[in-house]
Amino acid sequence: MKSVRNAVLLALFTWSTLVSAESPKPPVIAKKAHAVTAPHGAVRNDDYYWLRDDTRKNPEMLAVLNAENAYADAMLASSKPTAGKLYAEITGRIKQDDSSVPFLRKGYWYYTRFETGKDYAIIARRKGSMEAPEEILFDQNVMAEGKGYFAIGDYEISPDNRLVAWAEDAVGRRQYTLRVKDLVTGAVFADVVQNVEPNIIWADDNRTLFYIEKDPVTLLSKRVKTHVLGSAAKEDALVYEEADDSFYMGISRTRSDAYICIGVQSTVSSEQRCTPAAKPGKFTVIAPRMRDFEYSADHLDGRWVIRTNWDAPNFRLMTLDGAAALGDRGVWKELVGHRSDVFIEGFELFKDFLAIEERSNALLRIRTMAADGKSEFVASDEPAYTMGLNVNAEPGTDWLRYAYTSLTTPNTVYEVNVKTGERRLLKRDPVLGGYTPEDYVTERLWATARDGTRIPVSVVYKKGFKKDGKAALLQYAYGSYGASTDPRFSIINVSLLDRGMVYAIAHIRGGQEMGRAWYDNGKLLNKKNTFTDFIDVTRFLVKEGYAAKDRVAAYGGSAGGLLMGAIANMAPQDYTLIISQVPFVDVVTTMLDESIPLTTNEYDEWGNPADRNYYDYMLSYSPYDNLERKAYPTVFVGTGLWDSQVQYFEPAKYVAKLREFKTGPNPVVFRVNMEAGHGGKSGRFRRYQESAEQFAYMLEVLGVR
Repeated sequence: MKSVRNAVLLALFTWSTLVSAESPKPPVIAKKAHAVTAPHGAVRNDDYYWLRDDTRKNPEMLAVLNAENAYADAMLASSKPTAGKLYAEITGRIKQDDSSVPFLRKGYWYYTRFETGKDYAIIARRKGSMEAPEEILFDQNVMAEGKGYFAIGDYEISPDNRLVAWAEDAVGRRQYTLRVKDLVTGAVFADVVQNVEPNIIWADDNRTLFYIEKDPVTLLSKRVKTHVLGSAAKEDALVYEEADDSFYMGISRTRSDAYICIGVQSTVSSEQRCTPAAKPGKFTVIAPRMRDFEYSADHLDGRWVIRTNWDAPNFRLMTLDGAAALGDRGVWKELVGHRSDVFIEGFELFKDFLAIEERSNALLRIRTMAADGKSEFVASDEPAYTMGLNVNAEPGTDWLRYAYTSLTTPNTVYEVNVKTGERRLLKRDPVLGGYTPEDYVTERLWATARDGTRIPVSVVYKKGFKKDGKAALLQYAYGSYGASTDPRFSIINVSLLDRGMVYAIAHIRGGQEMGRAWYDNGKLLNKKNTFTDFIDVTRFLVKEGYAAKDRVAAYGGSAGGLLMGAIANMAPQDYTLIISQVPFVDVVTTMLDESIPLTTNEYDEWGNPADRNYYDYMLSYSPYDNLERKAYPTVFVGTGLWDSQVQYFEPAKYVAKLREFKTGPNPVVFRVNMEAGHGGKSGRFRRYQESAEQFAYMLEVLGVR
């Protein structure tokens, strides 16, 4: 009890000291030696390991986080008025009583709408037409009352349209609770299932729900179960259990609605098994898993269409007659062949055509293919843009609905008739406050990396900008897991552009913007390409006059936070400020610990440090392990106490050690959201408070008026 009392007193003392002092002083974090041993015998000392507390109740640890927030308050006091102004600007661009484009499914039009001044969407539907009476499925504003965080991760309507099942999270740790409501009476069933994924499927009997149970420690998706309405959760039947902890899991219905499928996916392998939705029973495997073999299958009108990397690094599409026996990929037939310069990202089945999402030259576009093989691309007029399939709930239509956006164009929903070519604008997100896309310019540039690779860069600035090497720049990237960072409109960035800043996205290796090889050359023993690409893009933009050398800020989150930590160690002189949100910065220690959520899924992304070759390579770039005594730029780090993907203690340890090692006057600010997880605050307005705080501080550090 004495240690608890001392911790509380320390927190109170630190708070009062920070508030009253003229020059804020960061918290002094205790060092406690702790040996981290690898299976091959390598040992590292971790003085800040003690900050990890899986219960999140340790008073000494909480005192540190509270002291960090107090220090952040003090350090951000001078930029707080600007933060308030930015928040007002950002939220002032939002049409408060906005609504989504309705989509038709099984006789009902579904949509979401917002009411003025409220943070959460109302999810509703109307039967037959949009003139019919409104039926509210969820008023999330009511459901979120009294909660620091709230999110509905998934909801599914029963086949008879009467019931809705949903998964909600009131903590931010992505451990969802499954509930069911009668849409006719409004009554919520007593049935409650805890610790599930936000992934729910109804069987055709309108009584049976398929869901995925999570491991309570690792939070991995482990078991598919069925819940019958009116029964106790402890009686739920086990349908499938995944024994390999390197796989994620998901459940879905096919486009035909004829099958319920379980899909498992690792970094380099996948497997899918399906059962009839009308009478679920045995799940039949479409093709057995093999290392370096990935596929996903969908079904419509008596045939399966399969996206696969089998003999196709950039993927191809295959077909399988619905009457053929599942389980043998040898009977698959090619529908769309492999191309080295085109990456097939996804597809959607329709009765009379096929829609394909493709990447080429780092741009995502859509191609339609008719039953006779005739193929056409959906056109765009901008040099850098993002195009993707929107909600196409009904397969029996000639109209394809898609979304379009760019760094200057707000999200826009179109539909195009694949037979006549007619295109209809359904909605462009309104941006209030006088925003006009024509006042801004977007470019697609190509920077040459140190190994000669050309790196695509998307840039946006306000019209009238001069490339004279004087502007401030914010450069963003992610560069991991094959996740491509597409150029999308942001109402936040408008405030930066209007103040003369340049915003750039570096499409670095580790994503899949340029195909599968782009990903392979930015992971495992090639991971350092991700970091050097980002640095080389920065130097290119400075050389070309897009920014002043001493006015560059970098931003990244999660695995992008690893990127931020790496560039801070490798090229601190190139950045004035680094913003690192929920950063994965303690790579080796985390990947050695199989109890930490997501670790075992990611050995093929980062490597397994139980192997000495991977251990040494990871250790050579891990931001936490490579901090040294030198001048670092100003660093702003953010995290959430309940983060399930990058645990809060990684950035907490990183901040403590960075302050210990850094030289020079540049501060390290650490903001901890005590009520949220990986995605930060919930609610359409509240989430912008964090962005406004970060960017106001950035403007101050970069000297942007």
